[in-house]
Amino acid sequence: MFKNIGIIIGREYYQRVHRKSFIISTLLMPIVLVALMALPALIMIMAEPDNNRIAVIDRSGVVLPALAGNEEMTFVPTDLSLDSAKVSEDYDAVLAIGPDIITNPSNVQIYTHNAMSMPTSQVISQQIASAVESKRLEKYNIANLDKIMAEVKADVTLREFRLEDGEETESSSIASYAISLITMMILYMFILMYGQMVMTSIIEEKNNRVLEVVVSSVRPTALMMGKISGIGLVALTQMVIWGIIIYAFTAFGMPLLISDMSGGADMDAMAAIQSIGNVGYMMSIFAMMTLLMLLGYLFYASIYAAIGAAVDNIQDASQLQTFAIVPIIASLIFGMGACTDPNSAMSFWMSMIPLTSPMVMMARVPAGVPGWELALSLAILAVFTVLTIWLSAKIYRVGIFMYGKKPTPRDLIRWARYK
Repeated sequence: MFKNIGIIIGREYYQRVHRKSFIISTLLMPIVLVALMALPALIMIMAEPDNNRIAVIDRSGVVLPALAGNEEMTFVPTDLSLDSAKVSEDYDAVLAIGPDIITNPSNVQIYTHNAMSMPTSQVISQQIASAVESKRLEKYNIANLDKIMAEVKADVTLREFRLEDGEETESSSIASYAISLITMMILYMFILMYGQMVMTSIIEEKNNRVLEVVVSSVRPTALMMGKISGIGLVALTQMVIWGIIIYAFTAFGMPLLISDMSGGADMDAMAAIQSIGNVGYMMSIFAMMTLLMLLGYLFYASIYAAIGAAVDNIQDASQLQTFAIVPIIASLIFGMGACTDPNSAMSFWMSMIPLTSPMVMMARVPAGVPGWELALSLAILAVFTVLTIWLSAKIYRVGIFMYGKKPTPRDLIRWARYK
């Protein structure tokens, strides 16, 4: 029996890893993931913003002296009328400030020839607001007000540390959120894609009458497990290759980015990038993602195998797929919430229910999960995975011989009860 299972696993594995689509997706996807991880840092390093010349028509005489340019913009006072400034090719934008700006802060407009970036718009608004506030404060006749305000102002940078087993490790909620989202989406893609691959493969072989020949020398249960295991090894191979590429990036690429950014990035960005660049942390995340992917795949692939054996075509399978697709989509929805708040009651319970636990638990892992919660979730998932495989095998051994009739849920229950 085990020899036959090995032959089936080998056939399913080699049949798929030799395909060009597998090779292309295996190499392309980690490059995309690495690019997504490195993109914020590369933007900070390589971005060279254009300097916009902004004509200022200040009819209040209050705001213009307080405007300060930077690398992205230069404020230029002008005597031109508003209509003339709008059509002038000497300016990229025109800032018109009304005479009653102090009492009516909304009386300000900016006209641009091209779309203005959100940060630039925010800086201009903040500078105008600061000028209006300073002018309003002058009526209180407070001596050395500018000095007092400068001394009172505080820029707070919150450093995050995670306490675990008496040790503290610097962390970043931004990095945890990003990693949770990416790894959860990978699990979603793997479970859905490879689970459906099991189903379509069984339907094709059933229609070709291949299964009738194979089961003459292999027990149906062994055939199902061989197919699920073979396709699962394809998924595992792809994930290991991804892990190697991501490991190489975190070990060698991230330190270079961190050193290049050390002089100019803010503390939040640096903390996030350093978390991603922590090789041990990223490898622990990858190991847990692999384990949850295997258990989640086995759980759902067995359901897809039963569906594939029960029907004759993809159209009939699309209706029964609801039993698998709805929980997977629900897992994604609950996982989004777990990315934002990994310690909520909803996140905890959804990471314990086998139908949703693979993705929801993966969404919680990067933020830190107590060991007992992780062990309990894996244990429950493993037990229900074995139970689901057992039930699916009973449906499979009957369904592969059924043709011409679309089974109802009652039929599937009856098949599962056959001895």
